[in-house]
Amino acid sequence: MEWIETFPAMGSDTLRELKKAIDGGFRSFTREYGEFWERVFDPLRDFLVAAEDLLLATPWPIVILVVLGVAWLATRNWRIVAGTALTLLLIGWFGMWEDTMRTVSMILVATLVALAIGLPIGILMSRHDAVQRFVAPVLDVMQTMPSFVYLIPVVMLLGIGKVPGLIAVVIYAIPPVIRFTNLGIRLVAADMLEAADAFGSSALQKLWKVQLPVALPTIMGGINQTIMLALSMVVIASMIGVQGLGQPVLKAISNQYFTLGVFNGMAIVGIAIVFDRISQAYGKRLQRHLEVSHG
Repeated sequence: MEWIETFPAMGSDTLRELKKAIDGGFRSFTREYGEFWERVFDPLRDFLVAAEDLLLATPWPIVILVVLGVAWLATRNWRIVAGTALTLLLIGWFGMWEDTMRTVSMILVATLVALAIGLPIGILMSRHDAVQRFVAPVLDVMQTMPSFVYLIPVVMLLGIGKVPGLIAVVIYAIPPVIRFTNLGIRLVAADMLEAADAFGSSALQKLWKVQLPVALPTIMGGINQTIMLALSMVVIASMIGVQGLGQPVLKAISNQYFTLGVFNGMAIVGIAIVFDRISQAYGKRLQRHLEVSHG
């Protein structure tokens, strides 16, 4: 029974040569094209730097008032607005304002990039079953792959800095918005599409005036999950030079600073709760609006 005790694996020499060939090929690719890809992502870096500079240069009372205004417009709920104000004031009082603004700028830019890429892919998935059959397994792999793995090729290609961290965050956080966009459009009632056809709507008009508006509450659920995943990636992204609340947490782990880790971890939790409550409340308002308008 010895043959059953060990699983037959690829020959060690063959496996070693295969790994060596793949690693060598990727190293050659990064040496030859790394500078080119850095230039490709320069606009993304400039966008992130501009967003960060804007939040850091704006006086904190103005930032808080703008955030509270957005929270009120999105939710029409004074409890959420009051909770948002308290969270931001406590973050500033405990001396974590600048790191929080860096983290918020990263999350905002990562979410916008994820939407710019994810929404078109989700729309294509909803319109073409072949695209869905191809993309769905890719999303499964992206959602189950350990987040640390995303850092390896990105760092090898682009080095240490803001852009590699942003790309890793986007890759990790983008699957929900793709899935929910596809799901929301596919769940649009057939009678609504038939009514649009009866009025002579083109495919593009149906998409913009019927499918996307009706699917918007579901899409908002995907955006909510994308924001949460981006925030969960903050600490890991700090390992490759991304500034913000993740770096003090990483420092606390390395040096056993309990309070530093707890305070900055709670700040991440507070920001996550604020984003979550605002986006969920806005999604529910959209849902009620649609129920009233179509009821």
